[in-house]
Amino acid sequence: MLTSTLFGYFLIPLIIALFLAITMGGSGTGPSFSAAYGANVVRKSVIPGLFGIMVFLGALVAGKETAITVGKGLLNPDMMTLTLVSIILFSVSISLLIANISGIPQSTSQSTVLAVMAAVTYFGQGNPQKLFTEIIPAWFILPVLSYFISYLMGKYIYRPMRRRGLTISRSSNVNRKPVLNAVILFMSLYVAFSIGANNVANAAGPIATMTANELGVNDEKGFKILLLVSVFMMAPAFGIGSSIFGNKILKNTGKEIVLFGKFEAIIIAFVSASLLLLASVIKGIPSSLVQLNVAAILGIGVAKLGPRNIFLKTEVRKFFLMWLIAPIISYLLCLALIAIADYYNFF
Repeated sequence: MLTSTLFGYFLIPLIIALFLAITMGGSGTGPSFSAAYGANVVRKSVIPGLFGIMVFLGALVAGKETAITVGKGLLNPDMMTLTLVSIILFSVSISLLIANISGIPQSTSQSTVLAVMAAVTYFGQGNPQKLFTEIIPAWFILPVLSYFISYLMGKYIYRPMRRRGLTISRSSNVNRKPVLNAVILFMSLYVAFSIGANNVANAAGPIATMTANELGVNDEKGFKILLLVSVFMMAPAFGIGSSIFGNKILKNTGKEIVLFGKFEAIIIAFVSASLLLLASVIKGIPSSLVQLNVAAILGIGVAKLGPRNIFLKTEVRKFFLMWLIAPIISYLLCLALIAIADYYNFF
C-alpha cells in the first residue's frame, strides 16, 4: 500500500515532466532541422526519429553539468519536493505549449530557469548570484555572438563565393554535390545533439533532485544514477514532441524567414550548435538554442538581403514577442501556483 501510494505521488511530476519533454521536442525541432529542411536536404517524415536519437545521445554524453545547474545550482536542492517540482515543470509546460501552438520556437531553458527563480523569490532560498552573473549575461551575449559570427561568415565567405557563381541557386554545381547534403545533415544532427546536452536537463535535473530527496539519496554517485534514469525517461519524449509540434515550427523557421541554400544552412547549424554546446559543457548554463539559431538565420539573412528585408518580416517580430512573453508567463504562473499551494499547506 505504501509503495503504491509513493508511486502515485511520483507519477504526477513524472507525467508533467514527460509532457514538458514533449513540448521541448516540438520547440527544438525548428532550431535543429529548420536549416536542413529549408535547404530541402531532409524530408519532414524522418526528422522526428533522427531528432530523438541525437537528443538522447547529447543528454547522455554531455548533459550532466546543465542538469546539475537546473536541479541544484539555482534553488536549494532540499526544496525540490514533489509538489514544487510539479509546479515548476507544469508552469514551464504551459508557457511552451502556448509558444508551440503559436508555431514559434521558444527557449525552454529561459522558461525553466525563471520558473525555478519564482521558487527562489517566494522561499528566499537559492543562488540568484549565478543567475545574474552567469546565466542572464550568457542569454544576451550568445545570441549576439551567433548573429555577428553568422553575418561575418555570410558576408566574407558566402557572398564572395556567390559572386564567383558557386552558390547562385539550388541548381548550381555546388548545391548538387552529395557531400554538401551529407555535411548539412551532419550539422542538423549536431544541433540536435547540442539540444540534448542542454535542454533535457530542464526536465531531468529537477526530477533527479526531487527523487534523491524523496528517497534520501545524499551521495554524488546515487544522484548521478538517478540523473541517468531521468535522462532515459525524458529524452525519448523529445522525438514524440517533434512529430506532434514540429511541422508548423519547421515551416516558420525553415521557409518563412529566408530561403536557404545549403552553404548558408551549414553556417547556421554550425554556429548555433557550437555556441550551445560550449555553454553546456564548460559552464552548465541553460541556454536558448532557438534564439541562437534564429540569430544565426538573421545574420545570414542580413548578409544576403540586407537588414530591411529581414527585420521587417512578420515572423521575426512574432519571434521577439513570444520570446519575451513565454518566460514571463512561466515565472508568474509558477509564483501564483506556489502561493496557492503554500496557502493550502501542500508543502
